[in-house]
Amino acid sequence: MKSQQTTQTMKPATAAKKLGVYLPATPAEFQEGAVSRAELNELQANPPEWLRELRRNGPHPRPVVAAKLGVSIAGLARGGVTEALTTEQIKALKKDRPEWLEKERATQAEVRKEAARIKKRDAERAEQSGRPRP
Repeated sequence: MKSQQTTQTMKPATAAKKLGVYLPATPAEFQEGAVSRAELNELQANPPEWLRELRRNGPHPRPVVAAKLGVSIAGLARGGVTEALTTEQIKALKKDRPEWLEKERATQAEVRKEAARIKKRDAERAEQSGRPRP
């Protein structure tokens, strides 16, 4: 008996998330149909002009905006940023350095510092107990 392989597809929202782009800014044909794994791989390997333009200038989805600003997604919300931002808007925020952004960057730095401390502590504990590190 021969088994047929079915093509794995995903919703446009999932594909947009994997590509790091804001779905409403993508072309209508992208938004309307399912995206196969092969199509996603092709978009990642050889991005068309619309994808390169979105990645370059936006609008960017919140996870990308948060990463570019060096804050968490929750920090964006606390700062009142609920919509997708363009690269120019992100640059303007970095230049203006509003108080909320400085506070959220400091918070994010503390979170990273604490995560590194815990990782080091756990590695030392594992070493002392003779277990291999995870």
